[in-house]
Amino acid sequence: MDSSLIAIDTTDRTIIDLTGELERFCAPLGDGLVNVFVPHATAGLALIEVGSGSEYDLEAALRRVLPRDDRYRHRHGSEGHGADHVVPAFVSPSACLPVIGGKPQLGTWQSLVLVDTNRDNPRRHVRLSFLAG
Repeated sequence: MDSSLIAIDTTDRTIIDLTGELERFCAPLGDGLVNVFVPHATAGLALIEVGSGSEYDLEAALRRVLPRDDRYRHRHGSEGHGADHVVPAFVSPSACLPVIGGKPQLGTWQSLVLVDTNRDNPRRHVRLSFLAG
C-alpha cells in the first residue's frame, strides 16, 4: 500500500481544496482505491463543488447547526470550541474513492475539501493511502 501524509495550515481558511494533492498522489498509481483520512478530532472531509460559493454555504450551514457559543460541555479553548469536536459527526473524517488509470473518479463538479472549523490549532495532517486493484 502506498501512503503519504500531507501537512496543511488552516490559519486563514475553514475549507481547503485538496483535489490537486489527491490527483498528484494518485497519478502514478494505476487502478484501485484511495482512502483519505484526517487524524484529528475536529476536522473532516467533504465532496463539494468549489468556486461556486458552496464553500461559504457549507461554512454557514455548519454555523447554523453548530453555533459557536458556550452551550457545549467540551469547553476548553476558544468560545464555541465544543462545536469543533462535533464537526466530524457531520463531516466525515474519511473518504474512500475509486481510482482508474491514476485518476480519482470524482464527478464533474466534485472536489475533495478539508473542513476545519477549529481556530485553536491550524496545523493539520491528511493521510492519503492507496490500495491497488
